[in-house]
Amino acid sequence: MRSRQGITELFSTFLQFDADRVIGWATEAKLRRNITNRQNKLAKPENSEDFWVTYWYKEWLSQSENLASGHISAYLQEVCYWAANKTVTHFSSGQYTLSDCFQAIVTKTDKVLQGFKPDMGFNIKNYASAIFSSELKELLRQQKEVDISTDWRLLRKLTQKRLVESLENAGLNLAIDNYVLAWKCYQALYAPRKEKGTRKLARPDDAVWDNIAKLYNQERLTQSQPGPECNGTTIEKWLIACAKATRAYLYPNMASLNATTGDNSGEFQDILPQLRQESLLSEIVVQEEIAERKSQQDRISDVLIAAINQLDEQGQNIIKYYYQGSLTQSQIAKELGVKQYTISRKLSKCKDTLLIKLATWSKESLHISLNSSVLDYMSTVLEEWLQNYYKPQDSY
Repeated sequence: MRSRQGITELFSTFLQFDADRVIGWATEAKLRRNITNRQNKLAKPENSEDFWVTYWYKEWLSQSENLASGHISAYLQEVCYWAANKTVTHFSSGQYTLSDCFQAIVTKTDKVLQGFKPDMGFNIKNYASAIFSSELKELLRQQKEVDISTDWRLLRKLTQKRLVESLENAGLNLAIDNYVLAWKCYQALYAPRKEKGTRKLARPDDAVWDNIAKLYNQERLTQSQPGPECNGTTIEKWLIACAKATRAYLYPNMASLNATTGDNSGEFQDILPQLRQESLLSEIVVQEEIAERKSQQDRISDVLIAAINQLDEQGQNIIKYYYQGSLTQSQIAKELGVKQYTISRKLSKCKDTLLIKLATWSKESLHISLNSSVLDYMSTVLEEWLQNYYKPQDSY
């Protein structure tokens, strides 16, 4: 893939696809103007990627610059591409192309920014790669489930939390309580005999719908604001709407950034929020801060390398085979002459050991309070660090 030249291009251009092939870069005019204006206000030119990543990240945190997410999204285009490329290569179905997968996760920049913690000394590209890969794998898994499910099976498998999220995403906020109650009544009364070897679930018959409606009409009176009395036909329509909203939420349409809008007025990537006001954030991010983060990264690498060296020989070999050779656990088991479950357990134990070492060091040296979200973050970063550490030197 052709690399972009210069800081301005790095933070204002997006990949263009023709079918499933990358054909070049498209400049987003508003982003280009924005970063050019910021550069002109600096006392001296600044061409450091770290400087501008930190700059836009702080702008995003302060919420004073609503183009900041767009700049970071532009910066992470290649990271997103390679995450999609790696995932689609190992995905058995040919239903979704590289372009589809790229478009599905390129919008996850805000999720990357929400979890990214630069004060811990990690690189945003490494973290974004892990998040993009994780999001895409989950998206593909969910879509496979959605594709093979009838509406009725989907509603049987659904959790209330996911249903509420789906309805909120569809803008059905005012009817959520009614829809959720109807769904609960469906869950309570529709439990047909499962047909072995099939994922299909037939539509309930009219008698079942009448019973569901009867239960709904009883239970609605217990709500703080009771909904209207309904018959079976209405309940069925509501649940079909629930299934439709859930499918749209689990796997939204993969629209291209370069697709035109309905009124032919422009492209999606042109419709970015306008700058509300000039940022009150300082124009110059102190270089010592960047140097300190680099120092933290080096110290963290030292901690993890030392922790790997403290593993027993089998543990070191399993970690190395898994990350450097891209071997499956079954292949590693065959290579080492042991059972596959031994590899699985040993790999998990080794990664837990490394995570404990990293968490302990972070608490003692960086004075970071440990909680479940921080540990989840560290686990994601550890995974990416291992991939990067064992990556062959001539690879991307």
